[in-house]
Amino acid sequence: MGEAIMESALFTKKRLLWGSATLILIVLLWGGYSWQQGQSQATARPDYLFATIERGTLENIISSTGTLAAVETVDVGTQISGTIDKLLVDFNDPVKKGQILAVLDQSLYQAAKSDAEAGVNRAKATLQQAEEDFARNQPLVAKGYLSAQEFLPTRTAVEIARADLQSAKAVLIRAQSNLDYTVIRAPINGTIITRSVDAGQTVAASLNTPTLFVIANDLKQMQIEANVDESDIGLIQQGQKVRFTVQAWPDERFDGIVSQIRRQPTTISNVVNYTVVVRAANDQGLLLPGMTATADFIVEQAEDALLVPNAALRFVPAAGEKLAVLPSGAGRLYILDPQKNLQMLQVSTGVSDGSKVVVSSAAVQDGMKVVSGVAPAAKEGKKGLMSRLLPAPPGGGGGGR
Repeated sequence: MGEAIMESALFTKKRLLWGSATLILIVLLWGGYSWQQGQSQATARPDYLFATIERGTLENIISSTGTLAAVETVDVGTQISGTIDKLLVDFNDPVKKGQILAVLDQSLYQAAKSDAEAGVNRAKATLQQAEEDFARNQPLVAKGYLSAQEFLPTRTAVEIARADLQSAKAVLIRAQSNLDYTVIRAPINGTIITRSVDAGQTVAASLNTPTLFVIANDLKQMQIEANVDESDIGLIQQGQKVRFTVQAWPDERFDGIVSQIRRQPTTISNVVNYTVVVRAANDQGLLLPGMTATADFIVEQAEDALLVPNAALRFVPAAGEKLAVLPSGAGRLYILDPQKNLQMLQVSTGVSDGSKVVVSSAAVQDGMKVVSGVAPAAKEGKKGLMSRLLPAPPGGGGGGR
């Protein structure tokens, strides 16, 4: 009995010794693991992302759309009513100033002119008779054979005849003008871009003069009337360069210059816009009136400049790090020195298009790699302490009997 008790106490003592030793071992291993992790974190370097400084051209532009039109167009109408008797021009025909475009039926207006001429002749005859009566009766008044009262109708008849003659001449002038208006002539040199009538068609001149033709003065010079948002209009200046395209020639690039900024606003979809007129050459004749143009107004332009992504200028080495305030127009770039440490370079910044910026400095050059960010840290699976310290038991996961 005593021996059994002693063996039990000895077994319990051994178990305590083994448990204490195991606990001490675990504590030592945990301490070593924690120290190793701390050292790894202290000496680990971030995995940086890099961007390359490139040399190229950068532009800051404002985009807009507008409609092409001839620089000068003239609507040709008629001041009288009538039927088109002759039509002498068609679409796209070149015309000279004074050239006959169409002729209205002249029969009624020729008759009106003849009637007016007859009226003038009648008035002349009446005046001649009145003047002869005046010349015959005037001596009789001087000799006292006729009283002044009796001579008054003779003198009045002369004045009336003169007025009638003047009125008849005015009617003749009006009839001649109407007859001249039956011949419609080109007021300027140009090209017919619109024809609204056909031979035999009747045109009626009322309060609004009907438009028969539209003549473009010179289709070798075109203009775009572009709508620019009020938030961008302050960046548009007269003489500014413009580049534009049209859907008919998608591979062609056309150049123009801002010629006018109109101050009258227009509201489109609750947005205030201003009309900007752009002049453009059309030597090849590719541009036609009415085409829709997509225009880029070049606000700033830098050629053969060093370009860097905006992300490189926004990079900060460590969150919360206090950096010295730089003057306006300056920025920071970071590179890695031979020891793989960050080195700051101060640069001057210029034109930006929102994604890249022009930089200049004696310390930067084409092809240089600069830091643009930090790569996301690789994710490690989380393990329990014992699984890290102790090997996995043989046979995999245990199962019930």
